[in-house]
Amino acid sequence: MHRISISKSNQKKRVLFISNGHGEDLNGSEVLKALLRKYPQVEAIALPLVGDGSAYRRAGVEIATPTKSLPSGGFAYMSLWKQIEDFQSGLIALTWQQIKAARACGKTCDFVFATGDVLPAIFAYVTGLPYAMFLVSSSGFYENRYVPRWEQALMMRSPRCKQILTRDAYSAELIRQRGYRNTSFVGYPIMDVLEPTEKNLCLSPEVAMIALLAGSRLPEAAENLVLQMRLCEAIAQEFAPEPIQFRAALVPSLMPQLSELAPQAGWQYADGKLYQENLGISILCFSDAFSDILHQCNLAIGMAGTAVEQAVGLGKPVVQIMGNGPQFSYRFAEAQERLLGLSVQTIGKEAATPETLREAAKCVKRTLGDRPYLDQCRLNGLERVGAKGGSEGLADAIAKELFSL
Repeated sequence: MHRISISKSNQKKRVLFISNGHGEDLNGSEVLKALLRKYPQVEAIALPLVGDGSAYRRAGVEIATPTKSLPSGGFAYMSLWKQIEDFQSGLIALTWQQIKAARACGKTCDFVFATGDVLPAIFAYVTGLPYAMFLVSSSGFYENRYVPRWEQALMMRSPRCKQILTRDAYSAELIRQRGYRNTSFVGYPIMDVLEPTEKNLCLSPEVAMIALLAGSRLPEAAENLVLQMRLCEAIAQEFAPEPIQFRAALVPSLMPQLSELAPQAGWQYADGKLYQENLGISILCFSDAFSDILHQCNLAIGMAGTAVEQAVGLGKPVVQIMGNGPQFSYRFAEAQERLLGLSVQTIGKEAATPETLREAAKCVKRTLGDRPYLDQCRLNGLERVGAKGGSEGLADAIAKELFSL
């Protein structure tokens, strides 16, 4: 990546970052950090539309309006009841606050970077500013075509939409074919946050390690972990007498609950370790070793969104099982399988039963023994997710527009 030539080097510019979800916030915040690092004359402010905007807060960025986590966590479309809960929890008032914040930022900012799909683009339009759309929530891989919804098409056709940026090269090609010439792929930032920390995972050499990705939203992530513990039992039995080891990458808020969760699966917990004495298996749990676990695992059990994408990007095979949702439903998992291609295998369409878990365990063993397939996963990860460097590529794309204003 190279620094954009800036003719107005002494003139401060301000960029508003809008996004609508955990993964979208993560992508947006990584681009924001790269932009501020490379272009010190740029200032930034964030408007996270879903959740508390923790990714931006960790980056030390000003938040344009108070945030609020609603019951659906941004997945209200999956359930009428969740939509009702969101309305009862103040969705309308929150949305009105966000609209007013977007309008106010239109008077103090110079450019908008909207990460997500339709909703962030609409808010970018509301500001009255020129904007770029990073379509991180959409991909041509879902249907092998790209037909934007009518409201998204309006935002993409606007003269104020200076760039349409995609999460993969295939999508950029399909969108350009529909006449959107200002479309390009310059990288996907989620791979930029996977630098290993050299955390000691206490691994046994020459023994395959399976990563457990239970998700980030509670209480669903806790329920998912209990289900994954039962799957670990089935996997250990399938591999016996060969050893197998498990490492769980958990959100910090889940760690205090492990002592209560363990008995639900007939396990015990002590000092960061879940263990099942009768079967002689254990799961070491970490809230600060996500990158290390992904890099060192041989396969991941996925019940998550962005984390599964990152595992695939690193060339890892992923086996998915269903919980009770609402986020990681079969609808979500099946769409993710289409998005990420051959690296992802989904077992079952309903919440996993003992039979489903046995089938998933057989799939895990079969997968780890299939060398040609594992080689394909490495190539597929580069095609579907990409390599490091996306944050700087997108920062340069913003700077190119920002300093031409």
